[in-house]
Amino acid sequence: MTQTVLLAEDDRAIRHALERALTLEGYQVTAVADGVEALAQAHRTQPDVLVLDVMMPGIDGLQVCRVLRAEGDRTPILMLTALVETADRIAGLDAGADDYVLKPFDVEEVFARLRALLRRTNGSSFEAPKEEDKTPSGVVSVAGLRMDVQARRAWRGDRELELTRTEFDLLELLARNAGIVLDHATIYDRIWGYDFGPGSKNLAVYVGYLRRKLDEPDAPALIHTVRGVGYVLRED
Repeated sequence: MTQTVLLAEDDRAIRHALERALTLEGYQVTAVADGVEALAQAHRTQPDVLVLDVMMPGIDGLQVCRVLRAEGDRTPILMLTALVETADRIAGLDAGADDYVLKPFDVEEVFARLRALLRRTNGSSFEAPKEEDKTPSGVVSVAGLRMDVQARRAWRGDRELELTRTEFDLLELLARNAGIVLDHATIYDRIWGYDFGPGSKNLAVYVGYLRRKLDEPDAPALIHTVRGVGYVLRED
């Protein structure tokens, strides 16, 4: 079945180029130029994935994302942004976006991120859980962290964590491999299906955001950086 993409980008040249590239890649694309039309089309067509430019006239991409999430719409959202500051990217994640691509971008990177988002929507890319992780309710528990994989909910102690799709998948991967150092390439492959190379800050942004949601003043940190290698989840 052909997968549908709703593309919202106010720059005409970028919109037309990306629409053509996505169509040639096999997607069915609806392209619009502003956030108002993006919301209308999202309600009307219910696409498989949205690609939203952050900076659009009227209603910007972040507001489109917030409105859809407030309505309970969990369609995966990929943001396009020229904003390079980490705080700007975090604002997109806070709004409910699942991933982002920095402008100027390589169209192959857009394809890779879309494939990863759609793969996670249609089925997990993780390895089967270890025997000790399997429970009738599909719960993964480690170091005071509890994840209901089927319901896609997570708690640290009694506090429920508000996680985006990508944050949940990343935390699940680390939790299922607790105590094992996962290198950057492995994490990129499992979560995004593509290694964006040593210059990418994408993984560091998501790890930082997860830490802010997980960490508590009087509790040990759970996600640790192994410099030059990757990350590990453990309770020190």
